[in-house]
Amino acid sequence: MLSKTKRPLKKWLLDIYRILEDTYGVQECFLKHEDPLQLMVSAILSAQCTDANVNRVSPGLFRKYKCAKDFAEVNIKELQKDIKSIGLYRAKSKNIIASCRKIINEFDGKLPSEMEKLVTLPGIGRKTANVLLCHAFNKPGFPVDTHVQRLTNRIGLVKTENPVKIEMIINKNISEEYWCSFSQLLISHGRARCQARKPNCGNCEIRNLCEKRV
Repeated sequence: MLSKTKRPLKKWLLDIYRILEDTYGVQECFLKHEDPLQLMVSAILSAQCTDANVNRVSPGLFRKYKCAKDFAEVNIKELQKDIKSIGLYRAKSKNIIASCRKIINEFDGKLPSEMEKLVTLPGIGRKTANVLLCHAFNKPGFPVDTHVQRLTNRIGLVKTENPVKIEMIINKNISEEYWCSFSQLLISHGRARCQARKPNCGNCEIRNLCEKRV
């Protein structure tokens, strides 16, 4: 369900995008990586964990494990030890190993670049698949994390908590060239201004475009 606002949604989205882009600049991927596989592993590690914590652990991890085969063949106890400082390390170790084995066995050793294939990998949901499309393959994608979910509802752009419905509404109303960067900008704004408990509405750059403030 769309917001009941009388604002034209397409113009509303573009106005917000432009202000946030002026505020935060060009956004790079929050997870440090050098290739698609590294991003996949980091994305799995990032579930219920801060990007900063993942970025602290991942450089050492990628020095030790250089390809899908390395992850696929490691003893799970060893990988658990390597990522123990990150939450849910048992489940994440299992998913990383299983995903890398599937990449080797079903995708010729290369991470697939299609949504329908990415979501078949253990630990990869639609949000993470969109992250991979954006930052590993330079394809259009609109990742909906908790920040994006919160801001799109709070601003009034959507009236649904369903991440897939949010993605579809936004994608329908803004050009695909903006999808990835718009998600990144909303995340940055969610961290800097529009926090879950105490949004800083008084200093918000888009307060005049937000239904919570209007």
